[in-house]
Amino acid sequence: MANMAQAIRLALHYSEKNLQLKDVFGQDAGAPLGGVFTATQGLKTSWNTPLDERGIISMAMGIAMAGDRCVAEIQFCDYIFNTIDLLKIAGNTLWCTNGQYQLPMTVMTPVGAGIRGSVYHSHSFDSWASRIQGWKVVMPSTPLDAYGLLLSAIKDPNPVLFLKPKALMRVRGDELIPGEPADEKELKARIDAPIGDRSKWKPEWPGVQDYWIEIGKGKITRHGEQITLVSWGRHLLLANEIADELKQHDGISVEVIDLRSIYPYDWEMIKSSVAKTGRLLIVNEDTEVTNFGEHLIYRVVQELFYELLARPRLIAGKNVPGIGLHPNLEDATVPQKSEIKSAILEIIREVP
Repeated sequence: MANMAQAIRLALHYSEKNLQLKDVFGQDAGAPLGGVFTATQGLKTSWNTPLDERGIISMAMGIAMAGDRCVAEIQFCDYIFNTIDLLKIAGNTLWCTNGQYQLPMTVMTPVGAGIRGSVYHSHSFDSWASRIQGWKVVMPSTPLDAYGLLLSAIKDPNPVLFLKPKALMRVRGDELIPGEPADEKELKARIDAPIGDRSKWKPEWPGVQDYWIEIGKGKITRHGEQITLVSWGRHLLLANEIADELKQHDGISVEVIDLRSIYPYDWEMIKSSVAKTGRLLIVNEDTEVTNFGEHLIYRVVQELFYELLARPRLIAGKNVPGIGLHPNLEDATVPQKSEIKSAILEIIREVP
């Protein structure tokens, strides 16, 4: 099974061949490194840029305005903040030109903690991204979803932010990408560059096929009756683990929704689930103040107030300036398994 970095690489290769993807670029995105997480290794259209985030976004906008599809990478989302005004302009362009200029550009960037990256490599960006109008924003939690969402992002005629969780880049999935070799060692031998001299290396791409995940569609990963748990990115895997444990040891039935798309988001899936369970917990690692989960809770309260059996809750990152390097500091800042499990039990025991 491919890991997420390999799945992204396969999606980019497929897009080069089938979706008229003309450019994949960013700091270290081209040879010899192929991206800090190796997600752009071996691609025909990948090339290196200077360390200039504003230049990278501006270049993507120019290429897209000329009508070509491109994927630009900001090496870590921690360094995307100085491009907010450009992202805003890119999102406004179709509207401001009365539909004359589409921007078929995808910006992908690693997000979140989990790699012990300290203050300069542990930021989240999903809540910030949700406030940049004109952009679609997706975040996968599995390699197969990364493949399907990235294909949809590249095919989309307008800007899409593809947020890839740093902590999941080396995590393998449990579903094969269509056309992927079943033997993970074979896949590695074919598409992972060797350590050392890569000057003569070329990948042997498998015949991967199309696989589309519609942007704006979530996925129920665990069916349940007592509480709805909505998450995305790396905490979705944690949510699945907790749901399985609570069902096995405590007989508690948790419905887990992988949002997959931050915007547009699958409101009908959330609405249907909360109407059934009467309880809601949202979990993500972006900071708790002005968190995107707060918007979801607001909408649930506005539209489903009389269906609720308990007050909705949000568990998110602590509202501190950064994440410390020591593991204890990081673990105290982003949501942990015990914290999520305790919140579920409290919500279920709350008397309406």
